[in-house]
Amino acid sequence: MRRPLQVTLLVLSGLGLLQASLFTDLCLRYVKPGMRPLLIVSGFALLVLGIVEAVAREGRKGRGHGLGHGQHGGHAHGAGPQDDEGGHHGHDHSAVPRVAWLLLFPALSLLFYAPPALGAYTAARQPAKAVPEQDSFDPLPGTSPLPITLTDFTTRVQQDRSLAIKGRTVEMSGLVTPVSGGGSWDLTRIIISCCAADAQSVKVRIYGSSVPPANTWVSVTGNWHPGGRLGTKSAPVALDAQTVKKIQRPSNGYQDALPLPSG
Repeated sequence: MRRPLQVTLLVLSGLGLLQASLFTDLCLRYVKPGMRPLLIVSGFALLVLGIVEAVAREGRKGRGHGLGHGQHGGHAHGAGPQDDEGGHHGHDHSAVPRVAWLLLFPALSLLFYAPPALGAYTAARQPAKAVPEQDSFDPLPGTSPLPITLTDFTTRVQQDRSLAIKGRTVEMSGLVTPVSGGGSWDLTRIIISCCAADAQSVKVRIYGSSVPPANTWVSVTGNWHPGGRLGTKSAPVALDAQTVKKIQRPSNGYQDALPLPSG
C-alpha cells in the first residue's frame, strides 16, 4: 500500500466516523450513547493524521526536487537511481502488506452504507439473558397499566414469592421477534454493555395477538400468562396481550427501559 493510499484510508476512516457519530445518529446502532464522544474524537484524530501525512509527503517531494538541482548530470556521485520521493530504488521496508487494502471497505461503508441496527435476526439466535437473583421486592405501584421493563417482569414472575404481579395489567415495549411454530412471538429488548459485539437479549413471550412484522417496535399491555408456579423458575415469562400498539424505535433502544409515555 503506497503512501497516497494510506493517506486516503486515514481521511476516509476519519470522515466515516464523524459521519456516523457527529453528523448523524448512526453510531447508536452499534455502540451505547456514552461511547459517542470517543468516536467523535477518534474521527477528528484520524482526519488530522491523514492531513498531516499528506502535507509531510508533499514536503518530502519538494526537498527531493530541490536536491536534484545540485547534482552533477542529474545524479549525485556514488548514488544509485532514486524514486519520486528521493529514496533509492529497491526493496521498500516501509511497505504495508497488500491485505491492508481490505481496510478500505469498512472505511467506505461508514460513508456510503450503514449496516442496520441489531434486531430480530440477532435476538432469535440468542437465549434470553439471565436475570440476577433478587431476595426482596418493593411493593408495586398502583398504576394501571403498570409500566415495567422486561427484566423486572421476568424477575417478578420467577422470583417474587409475594405474587405481586398476579392479576396486574402491565405495559412493556420492545421489538418483535417471531418464533417457530406460530401462535406466539417474543417481545425483545437487545442490551449492549459497550458495543454490538457484546449484545444480549431479554425476552417475554406474547400470546393472544397476531404476530406483527419482525423488527417492529411495539408497546404491549396485558397480564401474566399462567403456567407453572408463579414466583418460581417454573413460571413462564409470558404475557396474554390485551393491546399491541406500533411505536417508533426509542432513543434508548439498546437498553431494557420503561416504555416511553405515549403522545
